[in-house]
Amino acid sequence: MFGEEYDVIVVGGGHAGAEAAAAAANLGSKTLLVTMNLQNIGQMSCNPAMGGIAKGQIVREIDALGGYSGIVSDKSAIQFKMLNKSKGPAMWSPRTQNDRMRFAEEWRLMLERTENVDFYQEMVSGLLIENNKVVGVKTSLGINIKSKSVVLTNGTFLNGLIHIGEKQFGGGRAGERAATGITEQLVELGFESGRMKTGTPPRVDGRSLDYSKMIVQPGDVIPEKFSYTKTKPLAHQRDCYMTHTSAMVHDLLREGFDRSPMFNGRIKSLGPRYCPSIEDKINRFADKDSHQMFIEPEGWETVEVYVNGFSTSLPEDVQFKALRSVVGFENVKFFRPGYAIEYDYFPPTQLKHTLETKLVENLYFAGQINGTTGYEEAASQGLMAGINAHLKLQEKDALILKRDEAYIGVLIDDLITKGTEEPYRMFTSRAEYRTLLRQDNADLRLTPLSHSIGLATDTRMKRMEEKLEQSEALVNFFRETSVLPKDINPIFESVDSSLVKQSDKMYKAFSRPNVTMNHMLQLEDVSTFVKDNNFDSEILEQAEVQIKYSGYIAKEKVNADKLHRLEAVKIPANFDYSKLKSLSFEAREKMTKIQPVTISQASRISGVTPSDISVLLVYLGR
Repeated sequence: MFGEEYDVIVVGGGHAGAEAAAAAANLGSKTLLVTMNLQNIGQMSCNPAMGGIAKGQIVREIDALGGYSGIVSDKSAIQFKMLNKSKGPAMWSPRTQNDRMRFAEEWRLMLERTENVDFYQEMVSGLLIENNKVVGVKTSLGINIKSKSVVLTNGTFLNGLIHIGEKQFGGGRAGERAATGITEQLVELGFESGRMKTGTPPRVDGRSLDYSKMIVQPGDVIPEKFSYTKTKPLAHQRDCYMTHTSAMVHDLLREGFDRSPMFNGRIKSLGPRYCPSIEDKINRFADKDSHQMFIEPEGWETVEVYVNGFSTSLPEDVQFKALRSVVGFENVKFFRPGYAIEYDYFPPTQLKHTLETKLVENLYFAGQINGTTGYEEAASQGLMAGINAHLKLQEKDALILKRDEAYIGVLIDDLITKGTEEPYRMFTSRAEYRTLLRQDNADLRLTPLSHSIGLATDTRMKRMEEKLEQSEALVNFFRETSVLPKDINPIFESVDSSLVKQSDKMYKAFSRPNVTMNHMLQLEDVSTFVKDNNFDSEILEQAEVQIKYSGYIAKEKVNADKLHRLEAVKIPANFDYSKLKSLSFEAREKMTKIQPVTISQASRISGVTPSDISVLLVYLGR
């Protein structure tokens, strides 16, 4: 049945597994995707949305690298919003609401249309390992499947345990069994494992809600899209809605706290800090009488609705009673109650920056197995694991993204050097070079890298080069073209900016606060140049950001260059830190465990001080 040896076996068909399989296969590796249920490839286990703060930047980066998440999101979107438009462009973050069923269908069909991908539905119960090197997997039916590398993307399925009130049962997701065997084998091999928790809210019947009592949350008037390919933006959209809990709702929820697995000790693991359950919110923010709830449709046609902001593992009767006291939910009918799930993960300090494990060669971890939370974080890790599994088999240099190159680089570097004891979620604040890592320039940053290894297509590369050429042409036009006082002063007056008495370059005028591209397009020379060159909104946005934030961008590039100098100082493999007595005990202990590759990486390890780095630099300099 499986006589041939695969190059890459991907275990798990969630967001990480799907991207890993697509990347490895598109690069030319013979790939097998093994998952417990082929109907659930790319399943949106929690909210029916992609992107958001920092997460939207990650989806754009995945797309720029040649991944599928942006395309699938665009094809299944029912609403698009660019978040944080009132702030600077480093904070702008795209987000889509998606049709859950179409999202999974698009993922399945895209993978089926991808050459080099085979599929098999069964549980993987163990790994085949010889001489500390993975050589395949073993299934629950006892079938051995040989491969040169394996990517584990098990999500919440490793010994998953679902909690609803005082009830608990094994499962990796509602209605699906947990996966067993892998954790136990990895621990025997010397891996350290832990437990984490996440949760999900009830799903309800939209026909039982009174939307007239809620606040409508429409999409953008002119919706954009995720992918840099020729996917189509939405022509029409579905609305979301907002309502609030109340003091009465909180009191009803508190009645069930004695039966809550969070408070009675049944759940001991940590959940995501920035996506707490409703009972956790009430407990932590006892002074607040209400919390926002966002009512999100699960698709174009379905009446199923996701109740964002009401994640809970309280008993189902308590959930129902409390939710019926929320404005607009007086007659609510449940599709299914919310629940919490505990699952195994492996602290990611046990990985290299390629996401290959340090203990077992050619074994890669991606997604929630590494302690992250979120579709986007998982998908990006899957993409990088699939890429690096292929590159290693081809004896080519690994693709490791730097912190000033991508949010994906920040994510993986944080995991490898700092680890995580609670589900890791990406935020813009985690990136020290976020002005460089904007959502609008992901293709300019990453498509050349991906094209150089053969993943991003020639078509993608050509589109990126055209965008770069056009945006530079527009910026240069503003640099070189002058504007008369009589033309620019009306614009300055409209934004309460001081008037000028002599002509100056448009670039300088454009750099003023509150002067936007729309203002500049009022100038005949600008509008004519834009029309003659057929520049679209993407080019206009790119040029505006480059001009108005040039100072910030230049400053971050200088700081990034300093980082690169430390990246150039390599630390020998298996370096003996114990012989450097001037290092602090904590630095010796943590660097021995993590084995940083460069001085820069060592400097980002929690507990390693600047004086420790100085000691290392002096020693390596000698």
